[in-house]
Amino acid sequence: MLKKLGRTRPVQETAGFLASVYLRLVKATNRFVQDPPDFLDAIGPDLPVIAAMWHGQHLMIHYAWPKGARVSALISRHRDGEINAVILRRFGVRAIRGSGGEASKSRRRGGGAALLSMTRALREGQTIVMTADVPKVARQAGLGIVALARLSGRPIYPIAVVTSRRYDFKSWDRASLGKPFGNGAMVLGDPIRVDRDADADALERARRAVEDGLNAVHTRAYALVGGRDPGQALADMRRAGTAQ
Repeated sequence: MLKKLGRTRPVQETAGFLASVYLRLVKATNRFVQDPPDFLDAIGPDLPVIAAMWHGQHLMIHYAWPKGARVSALISRHRDGEINAVILRRFGVRAIRGSGGEASKSRRRGGGAALLSMTRALREGQTIVMTADVPKVARQAGLGIVALARLSGRPIYPIAVVTSRRYDFKSWDRASLGKPFGNGAMVLGDPIRVDRDADADALERARRAVEDGLNAVHTRAYALVGGRDPGQALADMRRAGTAQ
């Protein structure tokens, strides 16, 4: 009964509203630093871009966008994504529904349609925000984000937004949610560009560059707030598997 109730529109709207109020409180009561200091100036000439983030570290990514920025975000079609879609709407971000993963699953989840929608949005001047992980495989970048970069010709920028005071969850993605009254950091990585004629080897190099870039910005962001990335162990495990 509770699960059914949680899927109703009034409950989802209420939950999304309360979550957006909380996130605004966290932003207002934390003192954020940017790295580089000219964060927005650095990314400005490349707009629109593809902003990459790790799943589980996505709840505060909205803080990085200036007021009035044209941003769309990829959100899963799963029913759990409905509340996230409400939160995005309240932050002025358009939700594009779909997800990636294996080709067969991606088709069922609307991955192909979402890829076309994101490509169209980029051409219209909207920045795209998306998690780079393979669904349910945290800290391992998939090929979906580099495929989007190849199709659109737009660069990928790894981004991390973290706080010193936070809730760290024992979820598969080691999700974090900031608490009020602390310090925060927004870190922007170097752009990753993918040629339109990139072959399979070039796409794999770009995928690894996204993975390394995201790990680097999260390590840097947590260092700036005097903490350690709660997903560091997962990142280390992925690196060890790749090395083998």
